[in-house]
Amino acid sequence: MKIFSIQHKSSDGRARTGLLELPHGTVHTPVFMPVGTCATVKAISKDDLDEIGFEIILANTYHLFLRPGADLIQEAGGLHGFSQYKKNFLTDSGGFQVFSLSQLRKINPDGVKFQSHIDGSYHMFTPENVVQTQVKFNSDIQMQLDVCSGFGVDKKEAEHALKVTSAWAERAKKQWLIERENGYKGMLFPIVQGNFYEDLRKQSAEFTVALDLPGIAIGGLSVGEPADKFAEFLNFTMQHLPEEKPIYVMGIGTPEYILEAVSNGVDMFDCVLPTRNARNGAYFTHDGQLSIKQERFKHDFKPIDPQCNCKVCRTYSRAYLRHLFKEQEILSSMLASYHNLAFLHQMMNEIRLAISEDRFEQYKKDFLNRYKKGEIL
Repeated sequence: MKIFSIQHKSSDGRARTGLLELPHGTVHTPVFMPVGTCATVKAISKDDLDEIGFEIILANTYHLFLRPGADLIQEAGGLHGFSQYKKNFLTDSGGFQVFSLSQLRKINPDGVKFQSHIDGSYHMFTPENVVQTQVKFNSDIQMQLDVCSGFGVDKKEAEHALKVTSAWAERAKKQWLIERENGYKGMLFPIVQGNFYEDLRKQSAEFTVALDLPGIAIGGLSVGEPADKFAEFLNFTMQHLPEEKPIYVMGIGTPEYILEAVSNGVDMFDCVLPTRNARNGAYFTHDGQLSIKQERFKHDFKPIDPQCNCKVCRTYSRAYLRHLFKEQEILSSMLASYHNLAFLHQMMNEIRLAISEDRFEQYKKDFLNRYKKGEIL
């Protein structure tokens, strides 16, 4: 099933632009996807997302399964009807919560038994019912249930996690094909795992390619490893994935990591970091991250980033935004989140233009040279 077309391959590297055709509209790639864990991007309205120009966002299967529940979301018309965000949703499988909430779960060949962090109740995720849950959400792209292992685990643990993930991918595909026959239009992506062992990564990549699903996700990166290890294993994994499929690297959302991913030919990425940092007073700028809580901004009436044309930078001063943060006003989180997402969206526009003009590697070099200096005036 072909959902992806490459528009331009950069002559100076592996970066490419493309179009991803999904049930709720076309997505221009490379694309950064904001994370809307509970069917909302924190401190951002659907109108803000449309105003900035996003074509796809994420939602979290684990959290929405627990509250408000898949049946209620289905009753409302899926995530699009429930949230009234009418563009595309990608939903994860709950697999990352298997990793991050390790004290509350037990993995067996059938699936994952876990205890709700909300009320202590017990539930079971299987590859099949996770597909069914995401069908109720009417997800445009859904992910298979997987097991993510952290940086530094021994090979035996990584091998076991990969074996389980691979078996679950086959079961997820079988259930997804049944749902497609029943009218579901969303896509399923399998997930490459293998931790930080080259032979396991290669094995996993070859397995996911053989499944021949609409796209492929790369998991198990950005899980606490050093930046050079991230770059090394991203590069290695990409060498074993097909050019014609859309590739999604899960959980990256800083300019450095995004640019590294695009250099390797990655098409999609997501992260909670831009909005989480925003709520803590950290703003992206072309000159590095700006911490608005600093005393030096008390009398600073310049915009956050003079080069940014978002409505926050057009309207508000650093002094005012610092005041909002210091007073713990809700508006502080709203404006900072809007700016950070608008900054990344504009960056993606610039990246796609640079690729189309065969100057991406120079764009990357120039951007990072300035960003890493951190010379915020």
